[in-house]
Amino acid sequence: MADNASQQSHRDIFLFYSNQTEDDSLLDSVTYDRVCSETLDALSDYFDQLTENATDVTGTDVGYGDGVLTVNLGQDYGTYVINRQTPNKQIWLSSPTSGPKRFDFVSTPNGDGPNAGKWIYKHSGESLHELLQLEIGQIFKTQNVNFMELPYCS
Repeated sequence: MADNASQQSHRDIFLFYSNQTEDDSLLDSVTYDRVCSETLDALSDYFDQLTENATDVTGTDVGYGDGVLTVNLGQDYGTYVINRQTPNKQIWLSSPTSGPKRFDFVSTPNGDGPNAGKWIYKHSGESLHELLQLEIGQIFKTQNVNFMELPYCS
């Protein structure tokens, strides 16, 4: 039953975001730089925390610089690359599990607070944080993984 609710939620999100006009999702450069930097900084810190506390994943390394976050999860799980794409005002993800995806920042309808909005893969309606929650949660099984506590996931 939870899977059906999740699928319905993703369909609703997909329909909402796919029906937006181009102007609805455009960010000005200053806002994009701020939101993107805060997102990547938080992800970098969180991946550092996960890998430092890992007991079941070896050979890990996290590097972040010049807008590129590289998360090597060892030979068994591969390398995630998350980077800013300033000309497109997107965040790009290269995942060894799900492949490449491009995320656009979209303000959350009726969103409250300074972190209202999320990075959405418009082909499916899935957010960057939801995808990482799913994939990374399956890797770090002995830790309580929660990407949904980070900025710009709602």
